[in-house]
Amino acid sequence: MQDNALAKLLLILLAFLIFILMVLCIVYIVLKYKNRSSAMIKKGKKNKHDVNKKEKNDKKEYNKNSIFDFMEFDNIYDNMIVQQNGKRFLMVIECQGINFDLMSGLEKNSVEQGFIQFLNSLRNPIQIYVQTRTVNLGKSISNYKSKVDEIARAYSAKQLEYNQKLNSGRYSYDQLNKDRLELTRQKNLYEYGADIVSNTERMSLNRNILSKHYYVIVPYYSEENPDVHFAKDEIANIAFSELYTKSQSIISSLGVCGISSKILDTTELMELLYVAYNRDESEIVDLKRSINYGYFDLYSTAPDVYEKRMKELDIKIEKEAIKKANETVYNVLEENEKQRKARQKEAELDDLIAQMAKTLIMENKETIGYDVAEQAVEKVDEEIKNKKEEKIQKEEGEEPNEEKKTVRRRKRRTVQ
Repeated sequence: MQDNALAKLLLILLAFLIFILMVLCIVYIVLKYKNRSSAMIKKGKKNKHDVNKKEKNDKKEYNKNSIFDFMEFDNIYDNMIVQQNGKRFLMVIECQGINFDLMSGLEKNSVEQGFIQFLNSLRNPIQIYVQTRTVNLGKSISNYKSKVDEIARAYSAKQLEYNQKLNSGRYSYDQLNKDRLELTRQKNLYEYGADIVSNTERMSLNRNILSKHYYVIVPYYSEENPDVHFAKDEIANIAFSELYTKSQSIISSLGVCGISSKILDTTELMELLYVAYNRDESEIVDLKRSINYGYFDLYSTAPDVYEKRMKELDIKIEKEAIKKANETVYNVLEENEKQRKARQKEAELDDLIAQMAKTLIMENKETIGYDVAEQAVEKVDEEIKNKKEEKIQKEEGEEPNEEKKTVRRRKRRTVQ
């Protein structure tokens, strides 16, 4: 009996514990669901707030004033950079570098002493600025191409002139030879220039050539005259006078070191800041091209694509036609010159043979005897003379006289 009562008690206790555990699980699930719902509500509110904020940001307008607020200068005029609403003025000096490593010991010592003197002469703060730029060879190559085109046009005109002189037959061999040498010189000059342009383009392809530019920045603050109140124009004039005096003093001090320098004008200051703010774009489009392309206009209209293509094709056709004409005319002239020389040599063939025969006879006169050599030379001259007479008679339409031929044969037998 006692065992049954104890078992019932344990079952009741176990059932109670199971009930409590189930209640706790239900409470946990309810709490977790509530927390998840509140988190989703907060997230939804946050997303809605972010969307509204993004819409507000998208509606934000970026005007001209906001861009100028981003940049650290207000204006550029009178070779000065204006900052802080006319309270700070800057003048920039560009310095040309020197190759210190190639100098002798005495020259290095002189440069160091000059630089020490420059530092000791400073009475106002300065800033040294080094700007690395990518050298754009496009402009130089374009200038070379224009000069090569001028040489090509001069070469073509010289070829036509030489061709006319050659066909006219009114000029001597010396005059034609002189013009031919000048024509050859023009051709060599044209080929040399074309090779330079081609090699420069190939070497600069996909290669960055860097150059360093050195600047000394001289500041002026309008607070240097706190007791006197001036207008903005008067402050700008005073700033220019002060900065110009300081800059000239610095230029003179740097000249002792052998460093040549100059004050940047307004356009050069614009280019300096343009490269500083547009480092990547300045490698492709420089300041002048940016202005010419109309970057400061509200909108721009491009020319018709086909018209632009037609212009490019016309330019290419003209260049290729000039090149083809030059090569063809030169080849024809060279061929005509060779033909003329061949015909001349063929016409003088007998004389050349006789001249070489006489030379051989005279070179061997000690072996064959002086008398025999002289008679042989006379016989060669006589044969050449007879051939010339026969040729003249054939050209005049006369038959050679048989009696003259018989006399000549007798003379030859007598000589023999």
